[in-house]
Amino acid sequence: MTKPVKMSLGLVGAFLLVVVGLLSVAAVRDDSAPPPVAVGESRLVRADSHVLGAEGSSDVTFVEFLDFECEGCLAAYPVVEQLREAYAGRVTFVARYFPMPGHFNAERAARAVEAAAQQGQFEAMYQRMYDTQEEWAHQQVPLDDLYRTYADDLGLDMDQYDADYNDPATVERIKADQADGVALGVEGTPMFFIDGEPIQPKSVTDLTEALDAALDD
Repeated sequence: MTKPVKMSLGLVGAFLLVVVGLLSVAAVRDDSAPPPVAVGESRLVRADSHVLGAEGSSDVTFVEFLDFECEGCLAAYPVVEQLREAYAGRVTFVARYFPMPGHFNAERAARAVEAAAQQGQFEAMYQRMYDTQEEWAHQQVPLDDLYRTYADDLGLDMDQYDADYNDPATVERIKADQADGVALGVEGTPMFFIDGEPIQPKSVTDLTEALDAALDD
């Protein structure tokens, strides 16, 4: 049996917002066909999917489809961080882009994170977006310049960052994640999959129990 995971009461309370986020965000409609699945890949985890931290030693995979402008995703963020710590080395945590159409800067934020990923700074920019979300979310003006300051703060090569941020291939990379999500039935964020099974938790315990069960299989 795996060791029980203890979460702070604050995180448990905040996690209730995740359910609100799932219910309040409009569904993405994407009629385009998702990219074909290559050998060794799945619609859940592609060869270019971003792993948070090191890969786990087991076959258990936790996948989150997320939107950096989503309040529910922000509420889930510290929970996922604690899960990563508690299950380090045993579970592989994967982040997939799923910007929602009702969030004006969601795709721009994902482009900034993907541009940082091209310089090996995916996780640093991923964290920066959540750490600052309350400062920039739900504004109806483009925030490209703000995200560029985040990249500069991380010490990125800014010429490369600008090129990657504006590269159509970066948008296509994000849309490929989104198309996979739609094919898997994702309609809102955050959406979690544990070992390929979708889970819409109502509490942190729902996640820990699902992870423990997958590890025990």
